[in-house]
Amino acid sequence: MLEGVTLRNIDKILLISIFFLFITIEVSAGGGIKWYSFNEGLLIAKKQNKFMLVDFYTDWCGWCKKMDAETYKNSEIVDYITKNFIAVKLNPEKDSAVDFQGKNYPAAQFAQAAGVNGYPATGFFDYNGDFLGTLPGYMDSGKFMNLLKYIVNKEYEKEQK
Repeated sequence: MLEGVTLRNIDKILLISIFFLFITIEVSAGGGIKWYSFNEGLLIAKKQNKFMLVDFYTDWCGWCKKMDAETYKNSEIVDYITKNFIAVKLNPEKDSAVDFQGKNYPAAQFAQAAGVNGYPATGFFDYNGDFLGTLPGYMDSGKFMNLLKYIVNKEYEKEQK
């Protein structure tokens, strides 16, 4: 037996360790982006008056996985998206049909109409569900944050004038 360590001290240490383990698990489990299906996300975005971000991805795409593991796990990105966007994941190769502006589209056809010609691609919709545009490719956290701020600050409106 270790000197100065009694059974009661071990029980306390074990209890405190378990407590911190559960806190850590809860924080890491709750700290990510909440992803929705397209149809659900569009309804929520309109109801909450938020922009909608659509992550067009496929299961086989290495850059999609890199963006998931790095950009979408960055705490600043997570916080900014959670505050300003409803986040949607859309796999055009697997997901069911998309309901948009009163029409039903196969997911692949919808992605193509949104300008997706490679993966990953990130699409944006405004508060009313109007399509703003899609940008292709992987983006690191810095570039992605600039893009998110560009959308939230409605910089695209200034360029249209």
